Amino acid sequence: MSHDPEPPRGRRRRGLTEDERTLWETVARQVKPLRKIQRPVRPHPPMVTAEPQPDKPTMTQRQVVPAAAPKPVRPAIPPLVSLGRKERSKLSRGRSEIDARLDLHGMTQSRAHQALHHFLHRAQHDGLTFVLIITGKGTIGADPERGVLRRQVPHWLSLPEFRSLIVGFEEAHVGDGGAGALYVRIRRPRG
Repeated sequence: MSHDPEPPRGRRRRGLTEDERTLWETVARQVKPLRKIQRPVRPHPPMVTAEPQPDKPTMTQRQVVPAAAPKPVRPAIPPLVSLGRKERSKLSRGRSEIDARLDLHGMTQSRAHQALHHFLHRAQHDGLTFVLIITGKGTIGADPERGVLRRQVPHWLSLPEFRSLIVGFEEAHVGDGGAGALYVRIRRPRG
């Protein structure tokens, strides 16, 4: 008498068909192990075929073509777009509100980067639309280190970490700081 547990009524365990085993082996060969451990190859158990049940018609088996393993899907980084002519005009004439301002004058690059990141996260969280980032123009002349933020901030805004926060940016109107400031449109949060 066997003491093997019986499968629940109505369910039978079945072995893999030859096509399913081939597909599994193809997929298993494409997976990279986490550790380099050599494992012995196990011989295949004999193929088990399930007997067709009398109350269900048997289905013809389709040929299974091994598919390439899907690559993990990364969320797409949204592209930057320039502000429309109408939006820029409304901002420069004061018809659209600048919801908040951030002045980066006198900050080091690392401090300015942190402040910019925190400010844009907060602006998105608060549902703001347009913000003004003031970098300062820097002085034209002998010291090439002046105006670093004016050059760096547009570069930072183009990075993936900021593109999820902003739709786009443009140099501000003279009345709002001109070359030393940027209008930034905040991206609406997802979900």
